[in-house]
Parts: sequence; C-alpha cells; structure tokens
Amino acid sequence: MNSDYSEAFVWIWLPEKTEPVVAGKLTAVGPTYVFNYGKSYLRRDNAIAIYDVELPLRQGHIPLLPGLNMPGCLRDAAPDAWGRRVILNKKFGSKGNGIDPALLDELSYLVESGSDRIGALDFQLSPTEYEPRYASGAPLEELIEATERVEKGIPLPPELAQALQHGTSIGGARPKALIESDARKYIAKFSTSTDLYSVVKAEFVAMRLALLAGLNVAPVLLTGAAGKDVLLVERFDRIPTADGWRRRSLVSALTLLALDEMMARYASYETLAEIVRAGFRNAPVTLRELFSRIVFNILVGNTDDHARNHAAFWDGEMLTLTPAYDICPQSRHGRIASQAMLITGTDRSSRIATCIASAPHFLLSPEDAVDLIVKQVVCIDQNWSALCDEAALSEVDRNLLWGNQILNPYIFEGVESGPLNELAKLYGRG
Repeated sequence: MNSDYSEAFVWIWLPEKTEPVVAGKLTAVGPTYVFNYGKSYLRRDNAIAIYDVELPLRQGHIPLLPGLNMPGCLRDAAPDAWGRRVILNKKFGSKGNGIDPALLDELSYLVESGSDRIGALDFQLSPTEYEPRYASGAPLEELIEATERVEKGIPLPPELAQALQHGTSIGGARPKALIESDARKYIAKFSTSTDLYSVVKAEFVAMRLALLAGLNVAPVLLTGAAGKDVLLVERFDRIPTADGWRRRSLVSALTLLALDEMMARYASYETLAEIVRAGFRNAPVTLRELFSRIVFNILVGNTDDHARNHAAFWDGEMLTLTPAYDICPQSRHGRIASQAMLITGTDRSSRIATCIASAPHFLLSPEDAVDLIVKQVVCIDQNWSALCDEAALSEVDRNLLWGNQILNPYIFEGVESGPLNELAKLYGRG
C-alpha cells in the first residue's frame, strides 16, 4: 500500500455557515488512522462533534471503535469504487485500470478526491489555508466521454481528468459526476457498457414510484446527452444561500452501526431501528419511514440496500433520516433473493412476510404493516405504465423488469391469508 501522506487536516462546514474551518487532524498510525481535534476548534463556541459517538469533543487522539481502522464518520467522506477508479486513472494512466485499488491508502484517496464531497467535510494538507479541489463546469457530453474512457482503462487528458475528478468523492460503484445548475446541485449518473437493461431509466422509474408511494426521496430528473440517458439526482446535503452554499453533515448507516465494509454483512435493520429509537428526532415517524423503505426495496427488487445506501443528517445534537436515494431494481435471475441488510434476526429474505415479522421493531402492528404493504403494491401497479411512458422505457425492458425485479412472485412467499394473499394470487402465485 502506497501513500504520499502521513496526515491530513479535516475541515468542516458548521451548521448555518458557508465557509469551512479546520476541525482537527487525521494521522496514519501503522495500519490505522486516528483523529484529534485542534485546540482552536475546541475553543469555538459553535463547535460540534463531527459525530459524537465516534469523535466526541475532547483533546488528544480519540480511540477507534472496536473493529475499525478509521473513524466511520470520516470514511463516509471518502470515494468509493467509482471515485477510486478515476483517481487511479489520473495517477497511473493506462495502468490504472488493472491496479488493485488497495495499492493506495485511505489518506491518498481522501486528499486526492474532489472537495465537493458528500456531507460537510473536506481534507486538506494545510491547517490554515483552505484550497478546494473544484473543477470548472463541464458539459454532460464531456463527462460521459470521460466516464467511458475510465471504464475502458484509457488515460484521461488533463481537461477531462479535471472535470471528472470533481465527483470522485461521491460514493457508489457506477459512473457518475457532479454538476450544478439553476441554484441546485446534482449527482449525474450514467449508463455503462455492461448494462443488460436501462439501469438509468429503471432507477428513475423506481425513485418516482417511491415518491408516489409516500416515501421521502431525493428529487430526480431524466435527461440525455451524447445519445446516452443521464439520471440527475438532486443533492440534499447542500443548501443555497445568498452568501454561498451551506453543507449538511451526515453519517451513513454503516457508521451508525459502527461497522466498516469488511463487516457490512452484519448490518441489520433491527439494530438500526434501535439506534433510531435512541438518537433520532421524531423516532416513531422515522421508524415508519424506514420500514416503508425496506418494503419498497423488496417490491421493486432493489437488493442493493446496503448500509451505505442509508444515511442520517447530524446537527451536533440529534440525527434525522435523509431522503432515500439509490433505489434501483437490480439484475435478478430466478425467484429467491435476499436484501443486503438483515431485516429481522438472521433473516434477510426479500419477502413481505419477513417485513411483517419485523414490524414490531418499527413500532408497527402486523395490521399496520399489511396496510402499508398493500398500499405500496397498489401504487406500483397503478403508476408503473405511466412512469415507464414518461421515461420512454422500451417494451423489452418493461417486460424484463415487471414480474422479475418489480413484484417478483417470490416476495409473496409465506403469505397465507388476508389481502396480501389476494395480491399474491394476482401477481403470479397460486
């Protein structure tokens, strides 16, 4: 593992502020990374903990939580698979496509990724001078060209490398970039050469269905450039003001659960519900929303509901669930499927019976859970065709998605009576 850095300074946008201040220093100590707050930050009247469960406001190096090699609330601001590919392409050229991402350490990825990262943090080499790593706005056509070159392992020319680097700190594995227009900021998601169906359009339809089903979701737009579909997801961690952009601090569910990527398979909605009851504003409403998202993910075949695909705003005192994002039907073969996170106990099966069994964790009765599920199924059925028309989804893709990812008969297994049993008969079982 290579690194040109032994430390980086963590800068934070405090609530209601449009300029960052230095909060402290992240230092490499063997295979781990430890953080300590700066004395000047601790003296601030408006200082908040980056996330008090992991990094409470106090002097000195703060011990890592068991099993972690880096504070999760800082790792949340690091690039994931796609951003790392872009950084490797820029650093190693044509060799970057075949290089193990683990060749670079976390400090390298934090320091060399774009500054407009998710949340309210950035990483700098200086504790006194903030120099953002931004790029001038690039047309979607150029961004699409840049992502295609990275996919093929072709080195980027400097101008395209600069344009694409801006979005390297955004999470996820699929090609994406950051754009800004009309006093809004968006994450632009692109198709890939390996897509078996229009994933971009499928996510658009699923996100719009989720909104109609009553979920709190990030607004989405569908557009196109260079003959390719582009999904624009409005950022909910940015607030425009007359003085500039405010940033909202957030932490992923993986961080809330005190896990890292190596332990992500242990992530549990049941445990997350306990955390919501203990530390979230308006816990009963939040629990119902979280349960609704689990149900909806199962109904539309989004099995990629891992703990980085859930997050909460952090204001220094309490947590608030962010709008839902990354709701996208996943490729599927056959009936049996499972969710990325455990739903109740050791059961992660993609069935509504599993959801009903988990309902008490979310302060819902079985009757309330069934009523919620029925309404979501009816909403999907009634709005599917119109939203497919709006997205100009091809007939081939509609047939591929419906009954496979969308309302796959497996989701009704274990339902024996009542209104859900009638729906099970209607959608292919029995």
